[in-house]
Amino acid sequence: MELFALKGKAALVTGAARGIGKATAERLAAAGAKVARLDIEPGDGIIVADVADEAAVERGIAEAVRSLGGLDILVNNAGIAVRKTALEISAEEWDRVLGVNLRGLFLCSRVAARRMKDAGGGAIVNLASIMGFSGGIFPNPAYQASKGAVVNLTRALALELAPHAIRVNAVAPTFVRTDLTAPIFRNPDVLKVVMSHTPLGVLPEAGDIAAAILFLAGPAARCITGVTLPVDSGYLAR
Repeated sequence: MELFALKGKAALVTGAARGIGKATAERLAAAGAKVARLDIEPGDGIIVADVADEAAVERGIAEAVRSLGGLDILVNNAGIAVRKTALEISAEEWDRVLGVNLRGLFLCSRVAARRMKDAGGGAIVNLASIMGFSGGIFPNPAYQASKGAVVNLTRALALELAPHAIRVNAVAPTFVRTDLTAPIFRNPDVLKVVMSHTPLGVLPEAGDIAAAILFLAGPAARCITGVTLPVDSGYLAR
């Protein structure tokens, strides 16, 4: 179990007010890490910042470093979706999705990596998606484009930051019951379509995604970088 222990490590999780981010913050803390949570929504113990705002990211990560005494792990979980077709989505909606899911991830990674470099290394885990590898089963082009970019940005950052002992990986979940996916889970017909693309016949919970993030963030994955790990109940194997 020492391979999954994070005692003495300092971790920051974005989008941590609920869902996968909240589960991840709890899982990392249970493994022994000191954890700071960042979100655009205020809440107890949460650093409030919009990850698409460069100045806010600088301030938010600086506050996290002050409270934690350093930064060893960054989990880029913050994300949004606008489920509209390419013919329906507005340019402003497109920009907002890419702004949070891609620009925000880049900004947080860059600021965190500068600190990790000076401290001798670290680990970054990004939230991609099965939609980063697939055109999807429902029209969602802005989200799919952003997550495809996350997959390749993960590779690019892994190569750039490897000389500084910073590992960069990602997790690609399938449909997980969160506020973001609530409309899918409320509609039995839509959920039936999802399950028809789920070979294992069971969808992961937020805690399952958090467990994969814990693995990639910790010593068990010390020689893993540039990888996007699907947690998808077989979706991408089809």
